[in-house]
Amino acid sequence: MSYKTHDLIEYMVALISEFATRFHLSDKEAYRYLNFHKGINFLTDNYNIIHTLDFDEAVESVAIFCRKTGGKL
Repeated sequence: MSYKTHDLIEYMVALISEFATRFHLSDKEAYRYLNFHKGINFLTDNYNIIHTLDFDEAVESVAIFCRKTGGKL
């Protein structure tokens, strides 16, 4: 299934903001962390599934993935 780029970007911005709030980071810090630990790739690659979850579950899923790649949050 193909998704609109606009929808993906809008979702990513909202999820990064939620991630930042959850872990007491700025949006910029959250993006850098997620990018460094491949969380952005995880979200992009799994958008078709992850966008169906509520934000709490999605944030937790990406946090777990980042921990597996060396993240500490």
